[in-house]
Amino acid sequence: MSKQVLLEDLPLRPFHVGVAFSGTGGQFSDGFVLGIIGIAVSMAAGPLHLDALWMGLLGAASLAGLFFGSMLAGPIADKYGRRTIFAYDMLLFAVVSAAQYFVTSPSQLLVLRLLLGLILGADYVVSKSLVTEYSPRRYRGRLLSVLAAAWAAGYVGAYLAGFAMRDIGPDAWRIMLAASGIPALLILPFRLIVPESPMWLMKRGRGDEALAIVRHRFGPEVTLAITTAPKQQKGAWSQLFSHQWRKNTLVGCVFYTCQVIPYFALGTFAPKVLEALHVKDKFVGGLVYNVLLLAGAVIGLLLIDRISRRTFLLGTFYLAALGLAVLTYASFGPVGTMLVFGLFACVLSAAANLEFVYPPELFPTHLRASGVGLAVASSRFGSAISTFLLPIAVQQVGIHAALGVCVAVLLFGGVFCHFMAPETGSESLSDLKSDVVADDQVDAGHHEATFATSAPGGTKTHL
Repeated sequence: MSKQVLLEDLPLRPFHVGVAFSGTGGQFSDGFVLGIIGIAVSMAAGPLHLDALWMGLLGAASLAGLFFGSMLAGPIADKYGRRTIFAYDMLLFAVVSAAQYFVTSPSQLLVLRLLLGLILGADYVVSKSLVTEYSPRRYRGRLLSVLAAAWAAGYVGAYLAGFAMRDIGPDAWRIMLAASGIPALLILPFRLIVPESPMWLMKRGRGDEALAIVRHRFGPEVTLAITTAPKQQKGAWSQLFSHQWRKNTLVGCVFYTCQVIPYFALGTFAPKVLEALHVKDKFVGGLVYNVLLLAGAVIGLLLIDRISRRTFLLGTFYLAALGLAVLTYASFGPVGTMLVFGLFACVLSAAANLEFVYPPELFPTHLRASGVGLAVASSRFGSAISTFLLPIAVQQVGIHAALGVCVAVLLFGGVFCHFMAPETGSESLSDLKSDVVADDQVDAGHHEATFATSAPGGTKTHL
């Protein structure tokens, strides 16, 4: 009989790459949606009669939708599974994207942008959870970083597409907005063939289904080893803020939020920020910013499994704060300003890889989608507020004061994580023990069901 191998200990196989690739559709679409809005609303300002307030609202709408989508989808995905949302949300996204072409008022566009964010918030939760739970431990960081690279590619692609389409006619902004549905449709067939997460099935007591998927996809020698959680569980939110998981929950929310506040606030309105910094050629400045943004995503992909998660997290926080402080308080002239702004974007984009890798590693399987959803929701709440306020702040108090606040946010994130953030890179997801079992040991009615306990060394592992 062949030696049993745990799912997390497998070498990288084409199926792993396929699952990661299928997860890129939502991330690319999210990057495109958030990247295109700054250019599109500036062109739609005349036809839709947009003032600074409306531009801020439309820029922040998708981020606000992401907040609610991720909050709602997390507990649903933990209770009912990841696969259904993962398979079909991109079809709904494409339909709503196309509807943007036909808007005739700012309020209509606002509603559609909120819906797009709602769908993408759900996709964030299920994509990260599903890719994490299928990935071998050794390659988990790199596979999840593919999602980060896809997001950056969508964001940069939106910028380039926006400037390529800006002169095609008065309806160019409509085409820009509707085009975000194209990558969602292209990725749909790949998603339909991805099965449910075996780890989640095991946790729900559906061991036969889980093992059937694992053995069909990877071979009869591959297995899972878990202990199921008790049937009577506390609610997801109370578990996330229980004594055992409270620290991880706070770290996930704080680090994610402090990273994305400057990322989205400055990125969404990069041309206006550069204009305020006296860079006359906003297109070239924005191009430098976006190219280095994509370069940062690739650098992060290469580094994510080569250095510890904590080192990566703290180093990028402090480097980004330093770069933005130099940009805020020093004077370089237009070329120097563009380069420093681009280098800041490069560091922050590399750090964004952790947004896809770190939160799923902080939580056990039965809380993973809920924990990731809460972290995403927290980040999108912060980024929505900052994106809404940035153009108003620049107008009222000036660009340097606005950038100074972003520096403070990055420093706070670095210091908080310095004292609180755990290292997760070398952990097996199967070693994240459920606090439910620990809290409910006094309940004589709890039960355990162990499946496929032939882990290496003869030990039982837990999900």
